Amino acid sequence: MHKVQTGPAIGFLAQVVLLAGLDRTAGLGGAGWLVGLTFGAALCGLLTWGMHRSGAAHLGPADWVTLARSVLVGGVAALTADSFDLPVPVRLLVILTIVALVLDGVDGQVARRTGTVSALGARFDMEVDASLLLVLSLYAAHRFGPWVLAIGLMRYGFVVATWLLPWMQATLPPRYWRKVVAATQGVVLVAASAGIVPLPLMVTALLIALALLVESFGRDVLWLWARRAPGWAIRSVLESK
Repeated sequence: MHKVQTGPAIGFLAQVVLLAGLDRTAGLGGAGWLVGLTFGAALCGLLTWGMHRSGAAHLGPADWVTLARSVLVGGVAALTADSFDLPVPVRLLVILTIVALVLDGVDGQVARRTGTVSALGARFDMEVDASLLLVLSLYAAHRFGPWVLAIGLMRYGFVVATWLLPWMQATLPPRYWRKVVAATQGVVLVAASAGIVPLPLMVTALLIALALLVESFGRDVLWLWARRAPGWAIRSVLESK
């Protein structure tokens, strides 16, 4: 039990340390502290649950990289929460985001080179990616409007759809294009957050990024639809009664 909880607990402690550092350098407000601590606590709880469910006794080398990345995402979330009421240091937010994006290309390499690839690690990596895109889209919505939230919410919409439609619960095959599209969203949202690109050009880039995301998720949905089990609709109706 102690070994299982060590990694997540260290992650939460690191989150608190990062928030304290941000408070000292940027002056976090109440919203930033609340969101940052909530993010860290949720991370600790969900990761502990995932380790119990998968039977993992400890985090692998790549998982520690992903954990560090998730702590950075918590810092970005804290600054984003404060940005609704207070001016925040955009440069600091962008730096944290860039480091998190760079580390996204590291954890997979570490897992493969150390032979520690796991379903838990892949899921952990995916959820950290999704949370970062959601936080960045929230921040970008300040300048570009609520439609940008579609970029951050699409992954969660897909998850909800899998709860409602049994045929979407099948395991998707690996596809490198998903990683390319996810990386594109991150780069475009960082540029949008930095505010260094002219507005018309940035809106165009965001629309292209959103179109790529729709194409990627749409391809997955069509793949699942084409391979749905015969009679799934009838069975799902009968099972609900």
